[in-house]
Order: sequence, then structure tokens, then C-alpha cells
Amino acid sequence: MARYKDYNYDQMKMIPVSFERQILPGSFEYSLAYLIDNELDLSAFDQYYCNDENGRPAYDPRVLLKIIILAYSKGITSSRRIERLCRENIIFMALSADLQPDHSTLADFVSRSPEAVADLFSQIVLMCDQLGLIGKEMFAIDGCKLPSNASKEWSGTHTELKKKRQKIDRAVRRMLQRHCEQDSAEQSPGIQRHDEAEQIKKLRAVSRKIKRFLDTEPERTGVSGREVKSNITDNESAKIKTSHGVIQGYTGVAAVDSKNQVVIYAEAFWQGQEHGLLKPVIEGIRDTFNDSKSKSTLKKTKITADSGYHNREMLEYLEAEGVDAYIADTGFRSRDPRFKDHKEPRERNRRKDKERFTRSEFIIDRKKRTCRCPAGHALWLKAKRARIGHHLFMQFQAYEKDCNNCGLRKRCLRNEQQHTPRQINVALDITQEQKAGVIERMKRKIDSPEGRHIYSQRLGTVEPVFGHITDAVGIKRFSLRSKRKVDGQWKLMMMLHNILKIHRYGWEWA
Repeated sequence: MARYKDYNYDQMKMIPVSFERQILPGSFEYSLAYLIDNELDLSAFDQYYCNDENGRPAYDPRVLLKIIILAYSKGITSSRRIERLCRENIIFMALSADLQPDHSTLADFVSRSPEAVADLFSQIVLMCDQLGLIGKEMFAIDGCKLPSNASKEWSGTHTELKKKRQKIDRAVRRMLQRHCEQDSAEQSPGIQRHDEAEQIKKLRAVSRKIKRFLDTEPERTGVSGREVKSNITDNESAKIKTSHGVIQGYTGVAAVDSKNQVVIYAEAFWQGQEHGLLKPVIEGIRDTFNDSKSKSTLKKTKITADSGYHNREMLEYLEAEGVDAYIADTGFRSRDPRFKDHKEPRERNRRKDKERFTRSEFIIDRKKRTCRCPAGHALWLKAKRARIGHHLFMQFQAYEKDCNNCGLRKRCLRNEQQHTPRQINVALDITQEQKAGVIERMKRKIDSPEGRHIYSQRLGTVEPVFGHITDAVGIKRFSLRSKRKVDGQWKLMMMLHNILKIHRYGWEWA
């Protein structure tokens, strides 16, 4: 017969715990505690406390900051989970000196002080610079799109939200009408009517919520000046297209140094399009290093960014500021000889043009200036050099008699009922003013061997930072609302990334 050891729950074991000895040298929590206690100035948090003469003492911002950054390093952003860790996890108990702050204290500390967090982020960047972790040879700029604490189901233009409210009100009226008919017929109310009463209560609350939003919030306009979708929950967030679908969130932009992937500037924006985001990032980098010895950082450092930041206004701004930038355009890869055998992806959502004859199916001889359509008919030369925008084309057009009687008319014209015959534009060149323009200068610069070499470092510099935060650390969304608070949380994430760099490479004991 099997024998087992005796056990008894009616006993006590006293375990002495020294909180100071739990923070072991060489660990991340040791580096975090030393950094916050000895290197950072947290006086910016004092403005949020007014208990000099009355009121009970507040939790020290140093303690709260240690707890929150350590929790973020483990991918935990929920204040309730952090509160539980302070009660159950010995490392969090030691780091917080067993103060055990509640979840509302932790949540308020993160959400109400984004300006103080931004000041700490700048201090961390300058410390990385002093420790030699920033090379200042190349800064790569890119954005990471993350969902926010808002549902995209509550998004829409003011017209769409009005229609949604009217639809909800109609549904409520139908249910109330049905209840009135049941009362007239003296039918006993059943379970279904009780459920509908609860549903009516919820729908009316939703209708009032939409009405309050429409009465208090103006129509939201985008960069182009046209109206964009608002969001009732967080009106500063935006619907953003990503590779995983459409999300309701923010774009977190970061500028990363190429030496050790230290984030030198970070800011969250409400828009998904990145066309106008380069200028505030450049100015933010300049402000970060403004008080340091390296005031001419941007004069010596190369800036790289992908095609999302490429537009004439930004390129003109960079030239005016004297910034050595390498910004790719949408056709950069197609001009790269290394991708000459690269197959273009199949176009999506092609409807009527799916079976339409393309220009490559026409037989064109540029020297003889002749063109023949797939049906074998010759096209006449409409223009030797026609200008469309900044581009020059050789234009051919079919004869009306050939197009009207052609059996391939359906596959050649955009519309079978089209009266004008098919026209073909053959690209020849661009205008002289375009060749001398800022866009062509950037194309020549980035297509040079040196430009391709510099731009090729961008991907391996900035993308691992986003991968580290979202996959290695595990933070995949923002937990706050409004741009001000989300910006503070984004800087807190990037500050965690930089502190990990200091822990691994900046100090001797790491």
C-alpha cells in the first residue's frame, strides 16, 4: 500500500524579508531604482500636489514611477493588475517599500502628468547621450499604429451619427407601439416584453449620448480641410488603416538613433496619414538637444524616413532647415536595379478596368511615332509632346470609325457607351522645372549608391523598436483617451525602451 508524507495546515512559518536585499545588483529593477533615485529630477511632478499645509501625505512620485515602469517592462498597463502585483509579487513589494498604492492612484499618476513624463523622457535621452549610447550619425523616423481605448463602432461623421440616432429612435418607437397594442388587447406581459423594456432603456441612453455629442462637438476636419469621422468615446482618436485592418487609435511616431536604437524623440498623433508629421518630429529633436552641448545635431546627422513622409512641403522644409534627409518616394523600389525581377503585387478592387486593354498591349514605335491597337487598327498622332502637369507625353488617338465598329470595343473603352475613341499617352520626360524641383533632387539623392546605402539602414534601426514594445514587451494598445494622455503613455513606453538600453549598455554593473 502506498505511503505519503503527513501534512498539516494548522501551523505557522515566519519568513523574514528584507526589501532592500530583494533588489539585486545587475537586475533591471536595480538599474531602474538607481536611475530614478540618483539621476533624474522629478520636481515636475510637484505641481500636481497641493498638500503643503493640509491634507494627508501623497505617494512619492519616485515610488509610483518605479512600480509603473517595472510593470510596463512586463507588458502590464492595467492599474488593477499593477495594484495586485504590489500586494502579491515580492519584487514589486520591495520596489514600492510595501506601500501598496491602489489602482486609482496608479491610474491618476499616469493620466494626469503627461507633461512631467515628457520632461523625464528628455532627461533620459540626454543621459543616453552622456553615456555615449547615441551616435548621431543617422536618425530613422517612422510610426507605429496602435488601437486606443475607444471603439470604432462609435465613429462617424455628424450626418452618419444623426442617421444612427434616428434609426435608434425608430426602433424604440416600434417597440413602444407594440407594447401599447398588447396593453389594448389586455395581453399579459411576458419575458420578451421585460427584455424589450431593458433594451429600450439602453437604446434611449445611447440616443441621448449621441445627441449630447452632436450638440457639444463641432464637425471634425482633416488635414485636407474635409470632414473626417468623429468618435463619441474619444474624439481625438482616428480610424486608421493598418495591415491587420482598420483600427480606432493613434499613430505613435519615434525618431531612433542608428548606433544603439535609442529613441531620441517620440510623439503620438491622432491622424493615420504621416505626410505632415515630419516637421513636428524634427522640431522636437531640435528642442531635445537645445540645452545640450550638441546644438548643431541636425546639421551633422542624416535623417531617413519612408514614403509616407514624402511630399513637396516637407522636402522644402528640410532643405530650408539644412537637414540632410533621405526620404523615399512611392517609386523608389521600382527604380532600384536590385528589385528589377520583383513581381508587382496583384492589384485589389479592380472592377471595370480588370479586363481593359493596357498600354503595354498596344504596339508603339516611338522613333516612327506610330501606334497600333490590339485589333490591328492604326492610331493617329494627336501630339508629339503634350504636357500634363509636370510630365511630357506623346499622344495617340484612335479613329472614330475604327472604334465604333470594333468588336473589342467593350474591352478597350472604359464604358461601352463612350463616344470618344481610345487615347494612349506614352510617357516621354518631365519638364525642366520639375527636374530642378525639390522632388527630383530627392530622387537623385536617394537613388545614388550612397543614398541607397544610407536609406537601407532605416529598416533595421526603427522597426526593431516597435517590435520590441509590441511583441517582446507585449504592449499592443493604448489604455488612455485623448491625445494629451496617449502622448504621455507613448513617451512612457519609449522611455522604458531607453532605460533598458541604459541597463544593458550604459552602466558597468549591467
